[in-house]
Amino acid sequence: MAHGIVTGFDGSAQSEAAVGWAAAEAALRGVPLRIVHAWPWLGAALDDGPAAAPHRGALHESAEVAERLREAHPGLEVVTEALAADPVDALLAAAPEHRLVVLGSRGLGGFAGLLVGSVGLAVAARSTTPVVLVRDTAPAPAGSPEIVVGVADESSAAVLEFACAEAERRGARVRAVHGWELIPFWTAAGWMPPQADSALREADVRAALEKAVAPARAAHPGVDLVTETRIGGAAHALVGAAAHADLVVVGRREHRPAPRLGPVAHAAVHHCTAPVVVVPHA
Repeated sequence: MAHGIVTGFDGSAQSEAAVGWAAAEAALRGVPLRIVHAWPWLGAALDDGPAAAPHRGALHESAEVAERLREAHPGLEVVTEALAADPVDALLAAAPEHRLVVLGSRGLGGFAGLLVGSVGLAVAARSTTPVVLVRDTAPAPAGSPEIVVGVADESSAAVLEFACAEAERRGARVRAVHGWELIPFWTAAGWMPPQADSALREADVRAALEKAVAPARAAHPGVDLVTETRIGGAAHALVGAAAHADLVVVGRREHRPAPRLGPVAHAAVHHCTAPVVVVPHA
């Protein structure tokens, strides 16, 4: 049975932010936290050369970070582990034993050419456990907490369930977002949106979204779950709606031909400033 939360630490600012977020989440859930530092040559080469210096420092820092977290969250069980393994392989191997994997990501935020760390992307694309990517520059929460979740259709049940369960823990509102696009048609002036059909199309989209969230509403009656449809496509809609979110939840289909993030999840982890949870689902 999966238990606890696992997070990766390499001494960077983004990994320290991820560990801090993971500790708060573990305390909220009442589960232990496991901090992993992995490097293929951690054993034999640890004392040799400048390449090993960052890893020697990270090992020392991880113990200090763990102690600070125990002080900040009394009663939280924190364990640290050093593994002589590739970080992606180590985290993917640990993921099924845990309820959540939390990793750091780096970048400029917004649409300014953000780069997410390769370890975070690889784990998020392949893990069978939900993965959270946390920035070291994430804005501090302001006002009532809100979780934004991207909803494609009724296949998003697992994604909505995660968002609502998290909202119950945090006392947060859930905003379920679905992006859609008008189908243009040709006129003498060029391609034009079918204005006469747009209202009908929007009504259909709203009805489908309400149908998709109905099971989550029934399962979590105490959660304030609101729906929102936006024209402009799914990725654009989610990133726009998540501008002031405290947490963003997206789905990833597990059975793609090759392990990868879909376009919506890819946009979220690259452009949303809040922590992003990638939830695998059928």
